[in-house]
Amino acid sequence: MTNSRSKSLSINKGSDVNDSINPNYQSKRIASKSLKEYVDGILKGDRTTLSQAITLIESSKDEYRELGQQVLEECMPETGNSVRIGITGVPGVGKSTFIEAMGQHILQQNRKLAVLAIDPSSSRSKGSILGDKTRMQNLSNHDNAFIRPSPTSGTLGGVAQRTRETLLLCEAAGFNTIFIETVGVGQSETTVHSMVDFFLLLMLPGAGDELQGIKRGVMEMADLIAINKAEDETNQMAQRAKKEYENALALFPPTESGWKPKVTTCSALKNVGITEIWDEIQSYLWLTRDNGYFDLRRKEQAAFWMHETIHQQLKRKFYSHPKVSAKLQELEDDVKSGKISSFKAAGELMKLFRQRD
Repeated sequence: MTNSRSKSLSINKGSDVNDSINPNYQSKRIASKSLKEYVDGILKGDRTTLSQAITLIESSKDEYRELGQQVLEECMPETGNSVRIGITGVPGVGKSTFIEAMGQHILQQNRKLAVLAIDPSSSRSKGSILGDKTRMQNLSNHDNAFIRPSPTSGTLGGVAQRTRETLLLCEAAGFNTIFIETVGVGQSETTVHSMVDFFLLLMLPGAGDELQGIKRGVMEMADLIAINKAEDETNQMAQRAKKEYENALALFPPTESGWKPKVTTCSALKNVGITEIWDEIQSYLWLTRDNGYFDLRRKEQAAFWMHETIHQQLKRKFYSHPKVSAKLQELEDDVKSGKISSFKAAGELMKLFRQRD
């Protein structure tokens, strides 16, 4: 029987404050390590220490989060040596099956893979509703794979920032291929696009309806569109969908990277077309590293996340300010009743925020 501590599948339970595990366990096992122990463990590739460091970053407790940031800063010189790939697609497209198949292909090349999922949460329980991560049985038991779903608990910006930080810790731990998976097609895709090198959009055969339901912006971000579930009975539909997507992409302006986005078909279930998709990713990386776009984009992303972190920290400090929290509900009620405008209410709260405690 495999020791539970060596498992690479690590699933967080959501909560209103995003503490991912029992506080008592946290205080005994997570916070008991020193900064050096965390850093040494991560740089040695210890997945238990890596998971605990990620939990620090995800915590709402200031002392844990501060320690997590210190760990991250110490690990920064060892980051940046991975290929970061964003994977998205409409619900039911088979993302988990695809990641399992692609992951196995990558692991056969002696690479180390980390799968990070921006996971939606139940609005009632605040818990992760994506239990299908357990379908990645082979990856979850592989020594060179690490899977970490993180529930958003309704705060996409916050979880995206933590995913970015988790990505860097995984790189420091020696994972040289990072998958970031999003669910559905919407705002989270734009966020994930801001932290990856290559963006893969998975679609289903039968492009007519799907094409109308996909936002133009999401297709414009895609470096490759893969029609999944292109099997015997659906292959004809998949080929038709491929043509329709190719026609749609032809209408888009040239990309900054110099790469011409392509459309392909695959069957993750039958492991068909997976090698070809990986080859396309390698071609993209070769091109963008050669023309300088790869490094330029990494630098722009780093600057973007500096500003995003400022926004997140200011928002957290604003709502936790004693005078703001004491007046917030009253002003919100006044706005709802029409006694005061939204703008004036916001201005009054900002005045309170700028006051000294």
